[in-house]
Amino acid sequence: MIKTQVLAMALGAVVALTGTAGAHGPSRLKTEQTVVLDATPAEVWEVIGRFDDMGWHPAVASTQMTPEGAPADVPDESTRVLILKSDSGTPTITEQLMAIDNDKMTYKYMITEVDTAVLPVTNYSSTLQVKDNGGKAEVLWKGGFYRGFPNNDPPAELNDDAAVAAVDGIYQAGLDALAERFGRAE
Repeated sequence: MIKTQVLAMALGAVVALTGTAGAHGPSRLKTEQTVVLDATPAEVWEVIGRFDDMGWHPAVASTQMTPEGAPADVPDESTRVLILKSDSGTPTITEQLMAIDNDKMTYKYMITEVDTAVLPVTNYSSTLQVKDNGGKAEVLWKGGFYRGFPNNDPPAELNDDAAVAAVDGIYQAGLDALAERFGRAE
């Protein structure tokens, strides 16, 4: 009798867990890209290391710190609004600085506000870093995020593939612009 009850409880637990396993929702996605440039790490960091200036990225029309006059290098206090280039409307992305280390030429940030029609992601955080690669600048840009649709069965424009493609497109455009500016190392 006791063995039957234990077996029934164990079977019930397995059935209950099986039902929730398929309904957990999306998984965190990650992507990273890198480029080695024909410039010193210091030269490249001078261009991309300022949180208050993303003018080097071709998709960004301007960068505004918020509130006006806010510091550009204080984690948890530095917030920027990226005004994107667009033929219609004025799309924006709001990002907060999480950490910065000028000696290691790296900063981490997260998106605090974006319309998923602009960027189909949620809970996005990223690291932008310049490393020394034999005297040349190696730029590493990596991020973690969830797709734009938090539930199961997302529409195509908000699914995992759309989220990764959008972030990869942003990273690639930025790294290509840096390569055009500094040249790719051979």
